[in-house]
Amino acid sequence: MSKVTSYQPGTPCWVDMAAADLLDSTSFYGDLLGWEVPELPNSAEMGGYRRAQLDGDDVAGMMPIQQEGQPQVWSTYVAVADADATVEKARQAGGNVIFGPMKVMDLGKMAMFSDPDGAVIGIWEPGTFAGATRVNEAGALCWNELATRDPDAAKAFYNAVFGWTTREFDLQRADGGPGPAKYVEFLRADDGHDIGGMMDVRGVLPDEVPSHWLVYFGVEDADAAVEKVKAAGGDVRFGPVTIEAGRFAVVTEPSSPMTAFAVIQLPES
Repeated sequence: MSKVTSYQPGTPCWVDMAAADLLDSTSFYGDLLGWEVPELPNSAEMGGYRRAQLDGDDVAGMMPIQQEGQPQVWSTYVAVADADATVEKARQAGGNVIFGPMKVMDLGKMAMFSDPDGAVIGIWEPGTFAGATRVNEAGALCWNELATRDPDAAKAFYNAVFGWTTREFDLQRADGGPGPAKYVEFLRADDGHDIGGMMDVRGVLPDEVPSHWLVYFGVEDADAAVEKVKAAGGDVRFGPVTIEAGRFAVVTEPSSPMTAFAVIQLPES
């Protein structure tokens, strides 16, 4: 079990999703990941926002779609010390500010912006709420990965905004499948700790799929998780395949083919 009480600035700390049918989505993720998604005492004040829990610990956020045309996608949030200063860095680096910074009661301050290639990412300046209290295990957030068609611009942008540096290597499949592919890890500025990844998806994803941040949730058994997704009516976009980091697959939610996320079975330690 990996319990977290605070996040160093520059570290992904939370993910959430606006659902077209909140009850359908909470049922799906509850069955797949073991979540309970109770209504909060202040949910009504927050547009129906809920926090998904694993054994009582917060792991992700879910809410109803707030306006017509809003996409149903998982959003990644990075912890920052100063949301206002970070938004200004994003603007100066060529990003597009979508909203914020805005205070969320006493919980913290948030904003969302897109990078130069259009991938949307959020930031979170913590108040009384730091983010997910469990990570890197079955049922919890394990990884955040940028799918981009302009990796050089992404490297420059995220370095300017968060101070991230990068490390590139060949991604080898354990089953000897097609590869190797070039993979980039984002490293935190202060200590060089890896906190996310990046893939060049030119020629990999259809042109109509925009650049985006993909979230990975841990599962006990990747193959069993994929079968659950298919049985529920979801789709499998890739995998399962095994790499050094674990066995993973990219899947979609049954009610929304655009709501892609990954499941990963971490290696036994």
